[in-house]
Amino acid sequence: MSDDLHDLYQDIILDHNKRPRHYGALADYTHTAEGYNPICGDKITVYLVVRDGRIEAVQFEAACCAICKSSASIMTEALLGKSLQEAAAMQQRVTELLSTDIEVDLSVDGEVAALAGVRKFPARIKCATLPWHTYQTALKWECET
Repeated sequence: MSDDLHDLYQDIILDHNKRPRHYGALADYTHTAEGYNPICGDKITVYLVVRDGRIEAVQFEAACCAICKSSASIMTEALLGKSLQEAAAMQQRVTELLSTDIEVDLSVDGEVAALAGVRKFPARIKCATLPWHTYQTALKWECET
C-alpha cells in the first residue's frame, strides 16, 4: 500500500472515530445485539430496522476504541439501504480486506477499504470485526413487535 493511500485510509478511520455516523439508540428497531470483546473491553450495541429483506435503518452505541468505533460507523454507512444479500456480500468483503493481502480500491470498496489498514496490526483485527459480528448476531435475534 502506498504511503498516500495509507494516509487516506488513516484519515477515513480518524474521521469516523471523531464524527461517527448513525450513532445512538434506534427507536422501533426490529433487531438488536450486544457485542463485547473481553480482551480489550470494547462494547457495542447494534440496532437494525429490517423490512422486506432490506436494511432500512442501522445505528450503534459503543464504549470502545477508535478502530471499533470507526468500523461501526463505516459499517452503518455501508449497510444502510442494502438488501440482506448485499449486506452479506459486504461483510464477506470486509473479512477479505482484514484477513488477506487482497488489493483494495476506494472506487470499488468505498470507505470500507480503509479497514484494510488494520491488517497491519493483527491484535486490532478483533476491534474492527466486532461491529460486523454484532450485526450478524442482531440478524439472528429478531425482536417481537
